[in-house]
Amino acid sequence: MSRKITISIFRYNPNIPGDEPRMQDYTLEEYEGMTLFVALNEIREKQDPTLMFDFVCRAAICGSCAMLINGRPGLACKTLTRNLPSRFTLMPLPVFKLIGDLSVDTGTWFRNLQMRTEAWIHTSKKFDPNALEVRMPNEVAEAIYEPERCIECGCCVATCVTANIREDFIGATGINRVSRFMLDPRDERTEKEYFEIVGNEDGAFGCVGLMACDDFCPMDIPLQKQLAYVRRRMAKAGLKLDLKGMKIS
Repeated sequence: MSRKITISIFRYNPNIPGDEPRMQDYTLEEYEGMTLFVALNEIREKQDPTLMFDFVCRAAICGSCAMLINGRPGLACKTLTRNLPSRFTLMPLPVFKLIGDLSVDTGTWFRNLQMRTEAWIHTSKKFDPNALEVRMPNEVAEAIYEPERCIECGCCVATCVTANIREDFIGATGINRVSRFMLDPRDERTEKEYFEIVGNEDGAFGCVGLMACDDFCPMDIPLQKQLAYVRRRMAKAGLKLDLKGMKIS
């Protein structure tokens, strides 16, 4: 049996002079299989065309529709309204710059993250476009694939205590990204080079260990495992520091 649901949505457009943050209620008829993504599009098409939120794929691949759903980060396209109470709230993700209403700028944040972590293969080998791809054992490829599944939705960042307090913290997604390249045998960076990127309070040692990131990752990436891996590598590297020259052997 269908029911009426009321969605209380955060509204605020920082580009409109005088606009103030507020909550606005929308009521609509729920039907079988309705996702939050569908509900929001129905509101925008039939009730309020000014409502701002992001979406691209509607298949939990792009990560664009992440938001706080009753205070918990999640993807709108992956959330069935039947699993929510008849009245619930939607808020934009914290940490990221607000564009308007439920829309935030995750792109700039993740672009800066990629540059800070130097998220590309570092190799001295000259690229040959005609050469075959580098072969590696299946178990290594599978280990790399695990952190590579991140869709950069920002859910782990939004729920992170440290990221909400310190804007320079790279968060679980940043540590996950670094672990991906640490696992990759094609990357020739030394322990010292990795330590300079992530062996500090803005990186692997800034996490307070609440692991909400692991709980709310919509892709079920084992972020706790990735953090433990990077921390072990960086702790080992730190112990090798020469107190005189501050170099890692």
